[in-house]
Order: sequence, then structure tokens, then C-alpha cells
Amino acid sequence: QVQLVESGGGLVQTGGSLRLSCAASGRTFRRYVMGWFRQAPGKEREFVSAITWSVGTTYYADSVKGRFTISRDNAKNTVFLQMNSLKPEDTAVYYCAAATYNRGDYYLREPGGYDYWGQGTQVTVSS
Repeated sequence: QVQLVESGGGLVQTGGSLRLSCAASGRTFRRYVMGWFRQAPGKEREFVSAITWSVGTTYYADSVKGRFTISRDNAKNTVFLQMNSLKPEDTAVYYCAAATYNRGDYYLREPGGYDYWGQGTQVTVSS
């Protein structure tokens, strides 16, 4: 069984920062890319950022580019999302996900392109 566990969410004021972590545990699994998605109430789950596990190539949604930074620690099986200059529209449940093989760049930004998901962590940005 593979488990992805997110942590680091919370309540922050506009302009503040948070750092999310996602730790992978359980059986060893091949991972091609790790991603972060978010889902606000009444909205669809949307892509935030992703990083390829071996090379470290990063991808960002336009809405977070320049404010969020994704990174990984291969030895600790952990991926991070540093979120700066937070805005109220960043409020959502943030999910970590893992894809076990390369489906192509399109699916890297789609929830359907991932095989494992965490339970999510709430991020709330107050105005």
C-alpha cells in the first residue's frame, strides 16, 4: 500500500507564506512525477505544480508562477510546496499526487494522470 500524507496547511493572512510537505510511505513504488493540485468549494480540482522525480523538472500553473516553488527530497521521499505572497483565491484543499509513469505533458496537469493521492490539507488565506 502506498500512502501520501500532506502536512503544513493552515490559516494565513494575505501576503503570508506556508510550506506544504508530502511524505510518501508504504511499499516502494516507481514514481515519474509528483504533483500538487487544489480544490476550492464548488470548483473542480485544478493543477498547481509538479516535479519530475529523477530530473527535477518543474511545472507551474500560471496562477501560481513566481509565487510558489516545488521541490523534492529524494532521500526522504518527500515533496514540498513553498507558497509565498498568498492570496484569498489560493484558499483550497491542497492534494499531493504521484504518477508512476510518463503519460505525456498534457496528463501531467490533469488529475487523471496520477495514480496515488493524499487526503489533502486545508489552506485558508484571509483577506
